[in-house]
Amino acid sequence: MNKIFFFSLYNFLLTPKNQLSRQIPVKGISGILKIVKPGYLVLINVTNDTIWSTNSSRTAKNPVAQLLDTGNLVVRDVDYHDPDPDNFLWQSFDYPSDTLLASMKLGINLVTGLERYLSSRKSDDDPAPGDYTYHCDPTGYPQDLMRKGRNVVYRAGPWNGLRWSGAPNMENNSITSFGLVMNNQEIYYKYELVNKSVISTFRLRPYGNAMRMIWVEKKEGWINYHSADADHCETYKLCGAYGTCTIFSDPVCRCLDKFIPKHPDDWNRADWSSGCVRNRPLNCTLDGFIKYSGVKLPDTRNSWFDETMTLDECKVVCSRNCSCMGYTNLDIRNRGSGCLLWIGELVDIRQMSESGQDIYIRMAASEKSTNDGSHRKKQTVLIKEGRLDDNNNKDNNIQSHHDDFELPLFDLSTIKKAANNFSLQNKIGAGGFGKVYKGVLDGGQEVAVKRLSVTSRQGNDEFKNEVICIAELQHRNLVKLLGCCVQEEEKILEYEYMPNKSLDLFVFDQKRSSLLDWPKRFNIINGIARGVRYLHEDSRLRIIHRDLKASNVLLDIEMNPKISDFGMARSFGGNETCSNTSRVVGTYGYMSPEYAVDGIFSVKSDVFSFGVLILEIVSGKKNRRFIHPDHNRNLIGHAWILHREGGSSEIVDPTLVESCYTFELQRSIHVGLLCVQQSPEDRPKMSSVVQMLTNEGILPQPKPPGFFTERNIDNATG
Repeated sequence: MNKIFFFSLYNFLLTPKNQLSRQIPVKGISGILKIVKPGYLVLINVTNDTIWSTNSSRTAKNPVAQLLDTGNLVVRDVDYHDPDPDNFLWQSFDYPSDTLLASMKLGINLVTGLERYLSSRKSDDDPAPGDYTYHCDPTGYPQDLMRKGRNVVYRAGPWNGLRWSGAPNMENNSITSFGLVMNNQEIYYKYELVNKSVISTFRLRPYGNAMRMIWVEKKEGWINYHSADADHCETYKLCGAYGTCTIFSDPVCRCLDKFIPKHPDDWNRADWSSGCVRNRPLNCTLDGFIKYSGVKLPDTRNSWFDETMTLDECKVVCSRNCSCMGYTNLDIRNRGSGCLLWIGELVDIRQMSESGQDIYIRMAASEKSTNDGSHRKKQTVLIKEGRLDDNNNKDNNIQSHHDDFELPLFDLSTIKKAANNFSLQNKIGAGGFGKVYKGVLDGGQEVAVKRLSVTSRQGNDEFKNEVICIAELQHRNLVKLLGCCVQEEEKILEYEYMPNKSLDLFVFDQKRSSLLDWPKRFNIINGIARGVRYLHEDSRLRIIHRDLKASNVLLDIEMNPKISDFGMARSFGGNETCSNTSRVVGTYGYMSPEYAVDGIFSVKSDVFSFGVLILEIVSGKKNRRFIHPDHNRNLIGHAWILHREGGSSEIVDPTLVESCYTFELQRSIHVGLLCVQQSPEDRPKMSSVVQMLTNEGILPQPKPPGFFTERNIDNATG
């Protein structure tokens, strides 16, 4: 309660509406805050001068000031206990300063004209109003944006029913729920705390950093849970009209497909502000639309929307208006609904992962035919009653518990063209069952092409296994299977392309590891945990991956993790919990003891592998190749020794040593050790792992891990 009280006083005393209180604070400890009739809250100094007053037009016979459990300081009539905020004489939640608490509104009252917005301090030591403000802007379709003075410097994007289009991390979770309220009287954004034991704020810092903060009791301090403006691509309008920003590209700005730089010389000098123009001019009456996927939607201040229209109706309305440059669904839930369309140029677009959205952009009719999906054959491969059926191969039995489902089938010539005839220049990876190539389809979509070995029986098995295990899976932390090709003895799988390749290329590389600060690593750990939980507990069948390792975790354009390579996976149905195999497959260093020694695998085998991954991500060291001058134990054994001695932080990657996230780092190591315990029964389920990583409850002490004994160092480093 003391912390909430502090935040409430801090908020209303530093309100933007009453700038005097921020510019001329009460000096010393002589200030007095009191309630006076007919219902004013006033702040006076030692000479009894009024420094600040609520100056409300509403009055009461017996006014009192009360601090509510939410942290809202209100003035009300003592004889009335109506909890409706509209009946308070005054409330601090109407006047946020630089901090937004749960249940506060960020937006505008359309009846009174009152706008609730955040205003930064001048500096950490000076509470006077600074340069930055943060708004829920109702112009066009509502969106969150930050201004420096009158200029927009950051934009979270429009509300899509689940979150702001450009803020995928601000989606309902076990801690926080988010929402936009829009009616005839008000338009505002707010968040609520699902877990009432958590203290969370959204704060606008003096230099334009908008951060969601969480109070950690053990640290007696704040941790940054999420930054709204996390990277260079969040800079408003960085790439100009029809330019798109991709954070891990060099340069970060490029033109959308079918567009070219408006002033190429400027682009060559890394000045992208002039943006891009279409390859071919518009005709208006003969124009069509091309679909662009995975983007942060453009600025909506010049937009129009209708909540009742279908997407087809939206297209008709846009096509009839020559100034309409694009359209999409207003709400992405339940396969999409409503209509949102843009008038004029489209600005502030960035390329995102699958958390991005689709937009249909107006284009000359001659351009449309090259990007309408014609590269894909209108044919599917059908998984039916334990068989893989297609026009070429009728003899591929697949033991499967799945119902019938279809998977897009690509023509071999299309795949060869996309992958440059499987040239060495396009090769991006290889494994025991085949090679992986980068491909570009005719429409510009980048894909990863996995070509299974023609001569390997294991390649056949892996192909069937991947189709069965992943074709129907839909989760943001699993790589997406786009289709396959079964033709001329070739068996090819086509996946979404991951531009940052695999996790091992970053976490074990001395130079690249510096790009993975702790927030990124913690996001990767949590993403992998959610993906494995989905496989074990939330998918239609219980799926055990059996080869969970750093090289099988791919990173998308925003460094979000996606689990890949399901060639060794096994699916369980009904009440099955474990199985036994005479052929142990997988990677030593990640295998659980019961699997490596006895061939027994279960969901707890994956939990063990995940625990190894946590320790590797935290330390930047490989488990099997770990070498220490004082002993011959692997990374697991070393982490266990340090944990017992209270020195877990010694295994932390040197690039993270100065991190302010000590609590999260040590907690992650603790959870990792719980996952690698010797006995499968002692290891937690993945749902428990997700909870332990994201909450702050007391953790059980881990028992000794598997493979704790000293090993032959020559074998370990081979």
